[in-house]
Amino acid sequence: MRLLFSIFVFTYFSFLFLTFFIIISIVFLLTFPFDRYRKAPNFTLSIMARFMMKASPWWKMSFDGEEKFDPSKPTIFVCNHQSFLDMAFIYHLPWKMKWVSKRSLTYIPVMGWLVWLTGHLTINRSSKTALKKLDNLVAPLKDLVPVMIFPEGTRTMDGKLKPFKNGAFLLAKEHGFRIQPMVIDGGYHAMPPGSGYLNPKVNFKLKVLEVIESEDFEDMKSLKDHTYQLMKEELQKLKET
Repeated sequence: MRLLFSIFVFTYFSFLFLTFFIIISIVFLLTFPFDRYRKAPNFTLSIMARFMMKASPWWKMSFDGEEKFDPSKPTIFVCNHQSFLDMAFIYHLPWKMKWVSKRSLTYIPVMGWLVWLTGHLTINRSSKTALKKLDNLVAPLKDLVPVMIFPEGTRTMDGKLKPFKNGAFLLAKEHGFRIQPMVIDGGYHAMPPGSGYLNPKVNFKLKVLEVIESEDFEDMKSLKDHTYQLMKEELQKLKET
């Protein structure tokens, strides 16, 4: 059952990626002269994400706390990372964000091109200049384009929250941006690391937490530690629901 479902899903995803690569390329060419942050291609990618999450009629999604986001304030979203389906799931939120992804994604044909066409930022986590590249997010944030960062840097291998990298919190402290944590569950169950099979029955859950004002903390470390502890507790609660 899982083998057949996995073959179907990856074939379906391949079709979506190829089809939407063509569509997004056209949207990009028509809008890039006046679409500074590539909002139109990014919105088109969100349509593909909705189709991706329809791969199984038994994939259920639930959202909580969407009203806690204030689009009139520059906001850095941070969220735990469980699987490659996380982006498709989070794209269902009613606002669109500029994502920070690992550089290796750009080496994947079609997927990497989509990252570039939609204006997302990629960084080499091992590079000493990786944190400096996050400065590219300052302009969109000040123009009220929310940013999405996985502070763990990579997906979990055991379903638990991994230690956080400094980037999002350094950026927030330096410029006074607010941090808005989110926790998600389901991606790890959909395809545990090391498994080649997808699970056709998964409950994907997302909870937006209260905003954290970076100015309320003395330094980056205290901001990061507070956010980590809060997300760890809320993730456990989400798993138990």
